[in-house]
Amino acid sequence: MQIKVLGPGCSKCHETEKLVREAVAEAAVEAEVLKVDDFKEMAMLGVFATPAVVIDGAVKCSGRVPAKKEILAWLA
Repeated sequence: MQIKVLGPGCSKCHETEKLVREAVAEAAVEAEVLKVDDFKEMAMLGVFATPAVVIDGAVKCSGRVPAKKEILAWLA
């Protein structure tokens, strides 16, 4: 599983990355978590509001910090 956390590096982006990493550890799933701050790559993924989370190419949320419970549901 590949998880991309998209954002330029604001506090909300850092919080999203932290929550994603915590959820991956809690769910005990094997996942590669990548931080993406390149606007061209974000646009290619169809994301124009950050923070955003993309799992295996599917945009799960954009423009908000997801709750850890929500992230865990995506990983199930």
